[in-house]
Amino acid sequence: MAFPSISPTSAAAWRRRSGFLALLLLLLFLSFQVVVHVPSIRSAVSLWLFSGHRRQPQREGPRSGDLQDVEDFNKMVAYTDQDGRIRLFRVTAREFASSSIWENPLLPQESHPVAGTQENAEEQLLATGSEDANLSSAAVSASQRTDPIKLKREIFRRRRKEQRIQELLNMDKEVELHMRNTATNSSRNFDNKVKVSYNIWRQEFHHTNTDSTLKLMKDQIIMAKVYATIARSQNETDLHTSLMKCIKESKAAIGDANMDSELDSSALERAKEMGHVLSSARDVLYNSDEVSRRLRVMLQSAELNIDTAKKQNTFLVQHAAKTVPMPLHCLHMQLITDYYFRDGVIKEYFHDAALKDEEDKAKLEDRSLYHYAIFSDNVLAASVVVRSTVTHAKEPEKHVFHIVTDSLNFAAMKMWFISHSPRPATVHVESINNFKWLNSSYCSAMRQLESARLKEYYFKAHDPSSLSDGTENLKYRNPKYLSMLNHLRFYMPEIHPKLDKILFLDDDVVVQKDLTPLWDVDLKGMVNGAVETCKESFHRFDTYLNFSHPKISENFDPRACGWAFGMNVFDLKEWKKRNITGIYHYWQDLNEGRKLWKLGTLPPGLITFYNLTYPLDRTWHVLGLGYDPAVDIAEIDNAAVVHYNGNYKPWLDLAISKYKAYWSKYVDVDSSHIRHCYASKQ
Repeated sequence: MAFPSISPTSAAAWRRRSGFLALLLLLLFLSFQVVVHVPSIRSAVSLWLFSGHRRQPQREGPRSGDLQDVEDFNKMVAYTDQDGRIRLFRVTAREFASSSIWENPLLPQESHPVAGTQENAEEQLLATGSEDANLSSAAVSASQRTDPIKLKREIFRRRRKEQRIQELLNMDKEVELHMRNTATNSSRNFDNKVKVSYNIWRQEFHHTNTDSTLKLMKDQIIMAKVYATIARSQNETDLHTSLMKCIKESKAAIGDANMDSELDSSALERAKEMGHVLSSARDVLYNSDEVSRRLRVMLQSAELNIDTAKKQNTFLVQHAAKTVPMPLHCLHMQLITDYYFRDGVIKEYFHDAALKDEEDKAKLEDRSLYHYAIFSDNVLAASVVVRSTVTHAKEPEKHVFHIVTDSLNFAAMKMWFISHSPRPATVHVESINNFKWLNSSYCSAMRQLESARLKEYYFKAHDPSSLSDGTENLKYRNPKYLSMLNHLRFYMPEIHPKLDKILFLDDDVVVQKDLTPLWDVDLKGMVNGAVETCKESFHRFDTYLNFSHPKISENFDPRACGWAFGMNVFDLKEWKKRNITGIYHYWQDLNEGRKLWKLGTLPPGLITFYNLTYPLDRTWHVLGLGYDPAVDIAEIDNAAVVHYNGNYKPWLDLAISKYKAYWSKYVDVDSSHIRHCYASKQ
């Protein structure tokens, strides 16, 4: 049978059509988003697709033996598609034979370079613009239109891809099997579901809450004020009126907004209008010296306003911190009324309490029990300390609380623990007036508190006590520094002469764990066991003491680490042996004029227990809940005792809200007095 002859022109057209058909098939194949796991196969396919070429056999073919080996060689490649399903792809060696060169189907047939080897083809690619190159005129014109650097990059990529193809052809069966197993395992673990938390299309990732427009409008208002002042000084009445009108409208559009999304719908129009007015004002009024001078005046005025606001804020915070809230005052009054005007029910409380006091009298001096010292004039705060401690105690019947209060609040404190006894624990309430040894002849602090100088400091209007005096003196003018309850911690052996060890707790702490292991801590001959508070340069001795005074600088190290009052284990036997109270009296007498330290009990405590304090583990006592909103929640949850030291006490409205629940859950909300007093607040 005779076959029709095909002319060279028809053959060339057929080759071009078949090239375009192959390219179209590849595009359709890749449109299914196939993910090939073999880099060399992916590189070869990419080269065919993106270079826009097709393979053409060389005029000088390979040796027949080599060709036979190549034709018999093939690979089965495994890959996974985007849904995680396994696919197989057969690759024959002839498809990637290095004896082929790449031909651009877009160029005329006669313009393709003809070479016997790969090196000749590369030399022709590098011969752009060279008159001596053995290229046809069409090939020269086509190569001159191409950047030589791009041609060099193409040669480099071709060499690298052919090398990787050869590596694939030389791959043995074991490597191929390993590659297929790897692809299979990868497909099993493939998850094409986008995790919700990382989905960039979620609403919160759109970042709509920007404030760029808001900042722009505020900056425009500042510049408008500058130009308005200049316009008024230069009698530019119309311009001044326009600027003031724009300022008023921009402020109305801003309102109380903190983000662009909170701006009024007319904000953009106001910003554009302000921009036009400012542009006109700049053309008429701009003078760099005048503008800079006006801005400096505005800056100085703003700084003065900020300083005044800070002083007012400090004063108000200090005032709020030392003011008794109305519900707390109500609670005290209700309890005092019950104590002095007893009805039938209250008399039964007193009868039962008297019997229990007789039974518990021996416990007050029993050294085998766990004793606590609490000095407070706040009934609600003291009740939280006792209740939280008893709640977490493993053996609550062995815990004894010694509460000392002043004569003004003794009836309320006594009545609370009569009607809300934390049984089976023992609570003993005592008035400070019962300590006959506590007088001005023995106690340095009491003598100083009764002095005319200190009364003048606290109560004379002309003395530093106003906003003009700054924050430091306002801080130390808290009435707690006038109370001897604050200084009783230095008289532990006098208050508890029969005890060997006692745990001191402030009334602004909350207990979250059993504290009995503290009695087993070996203080190694020290008197005080406390948690250290120094971090880097903070809360060291030079923070609290005046090291410019020779008495301080000669006796103490300014870099010594401070520690916390609020939860302290005191060894009373060592206390008596080292005469700690005498050391305290010595230094308190030297500070008559407050030259060594300001008011308070922590500085004299640091001095008195200098080199006599054993550092406890930090998890026993976490501080800062009364002033620091950045305390680590994990540390709070892991702490045995949390301390609301600072002005933001948990029973005040000033309290930091996220810390308040740690305290409020131990308030006895079932008490009729608490319900009555706090309901009236609502």
